[in-house]
Amino acid sequence: MATLSAEQREDLQAFLRDWLRHAGRTQADLRRALRAGSIRMPVLLDALQGIHARGGLAGLAEKLCAIEETWQRENEAAPLGQLDLLLQEIRGDV
Repeated sequence: MATLSAEQREDLQAFLRDWLRHAGRTQADLRRALRAGSIRMPVLLDALQGIHARGGLAGLAEKLCAIEETWQRENEAAPLGQLDLLLQEIRGDV
C-alpha cells in the first residue's frame, strides 16, 4: 500500500486549501464529493490517502480532476442565486 509521507500530506493540505478557495468551494463540498465522514481536514486527507493507496498519484489526480469537473458542471447548470436555492430547499423543491 502506497502511503503519503508527512511532507506530502502537508503539501496536499496546502494545495486543497488553495484549490477550494480558488474554486469558491468549502471543505463541506469536498467532503460530499469524497463521501468522507467529516469536513475536518484530517478526515479529508485520510479519504484522499485511500484513493492514493489504490491508484497512486495518478489516481489521486484523476479523482481531484473529476471533482473539479463535476463542480464546473454544477456551476454551469445552476443559474439560480444562493437565495433562490435556499428558498427552493426550504420549500422542498430541490
